[in-house]
Amino acid sequence: MTGPASPNPIATPHLPFFITPPGQTDVLFNIMVVVVVGSIVLTGIVFLTIHSLPERMAHKSKKIQFDIVAVLGLLALFTHEHVFWVAALLLAFIDIPDFLTPVKRIATSVETIAGQEGAGSLVDHSDSNPPKAVPADQPRQDQKGAVHA
Repeated sequence: MTGPASPNPIATPHLPFFITPPGQTDVLFNIMVVVVVGSIVLTGIVFLTIHSLPERMAHKSKKIQFDIVAVLGLLALFTHEHVFWVAALLLAFIDIPDFLTPVKRIATSVETIAGQEGAGSLVDHSDSNPPKAVPADQPRQDQKGAVHA
């Protein structure tokens, strides 16, 4: 059996602290393994947090285009095309106006004026009376009682 390992006779007498004697545990290596693995995990967390930013923004504000933003985010994640992520971010910021509701209201109003019940009518017209047609040469009266020529 041999005693404790002696340094090489060629080595300088003042070795730095990170030089590990033979047969000993390399503490600096173990610390660096923990630091590198922790850095990789933290980098992944930061990447995925930034990557999901447009989807979280659209979800918080209850945007109509939430599904489109989510699909663009997934496309950007799996294809590594940054243009999809930028498009998702822009869609999350932009508030697309709701065009369908005013059009439905216009259609319902036209049905009411015409006195017809559509099959897909949104309003129950059963208790309302259709407006009466007024000849063009007679003055009309609105609901407030004002007379229009």
